Amino acid sequence: MTEPAPARAGRAPVMTDVARRAGVSHQTVSRVLNGHPSVRPETLERVRRAIDDLGYRRNRTARALVTRRTLTIGVVASGAPLFGPSSTLHGVERAAHAAGYATILSTTSDAEGRDGVLAGVARLADRGVDGLVVTAPVHDLPDLADHLPPDLPTACAAGGPVPDLPSAYVDHRAGARAAAEHLLGLGHREVRHVGGPPDWWEATERRRGWADALGAAGLEPGPVLPGGWEAAQGYEAGLALADDGAVTAVVAANDQLALGLLRALRERGVDVPGRMSVTGFDDVPESGYYSPPLTTVHQDLARVGGLAVELLLARVAGTTAGPDHRVVTPELVVRASTAPA
Repeated sequence: MTEPAPARAGRAPVMTDVARRAGVSHQTVSRVLNGHPSVRPETLERVRRAIDDLGYRRNRTARALVTRRTLTIGVVASGAPLFGPSSTLHGVERAAHAAGYATILSTTSDAEGRDGVLAGVARLADRGVDGLVVTAPVHDLPDLADHLPPDLPTACAAGGPVPDLPSAYVDHRAGARAAAEHLLGLGHREVRHVGGPPDWWEATERRRGWADALGAAGLEPGPVLPGGWEAAQGYEAGLALADDGAVTAVVAANDQLALGLLRALRERGVDVPGRMSVTGFDDVPESGYYSPPLTTVHQDLARVGGLAVELLLARVAGTTAGPDHRVVTPELVVRASTAPA
């Protein structure tokens, strides 16, 4: 049997080279590259092997001329060095690349607020992207859909549902409720909450989840201690809690707050979990190595980012136009920072 001729030296392989090597038609290679479901598994494997053998790469410019798409997704993201936003962004990029799309990033800061998000949208729209994924906080932009170009498909990977736009998000309320219920199940009755920034959707929902659990147990939620997202703010809250002999458990709005809490309680001689139990939210990679290892709420932010890309590409393809929402349920991870009251 004669070996199929290789691509001519001195030029990059093209689709016809792949077809010749795999022994299939040009149209079959095109179907494989575009994910068409009618290709038989054995043919799919043969084409993929030929692509790998030849080192074939798509000519994105030529494809853009044919499809009128650039195969790029714009991402408006928070520039803050926080675990949640960076993990969501990673999920978006990974899902986009797996679908054959490049990403163009525009970051904004909390200080810029809604103006920063809208400026990022405008910058990326000018780049001719096929669609947008917004992962930057949009708690102060409930009218985001009204500010988008009418022909620019957009989806959000946000703290909660965004009106009139497809959105993927974690059920933060359920996660905080699970943390508080865990503490109540251990016999704690004075369970306080150290909150996140009051204008963030995630912080608001986590506070509500904590209050839900206490209310369902017939308990009156105590005052929320002011916090934020940083360990220093948790440290200040921990100093205040150390002097309150009635409180035996704390639900912190994120793991960084919990880290600060643990430091303050240790300095004041308050044993965790012997005297006070502490939970966090996020399940950052370091949380299992806190002292003690932290009971926290795991949220699959990579999945949130991937779902947002899935929602966006459905709109790009024209298979859906509605404001579809996808909710990811978080999971409580129990470690050594909680114990019976």
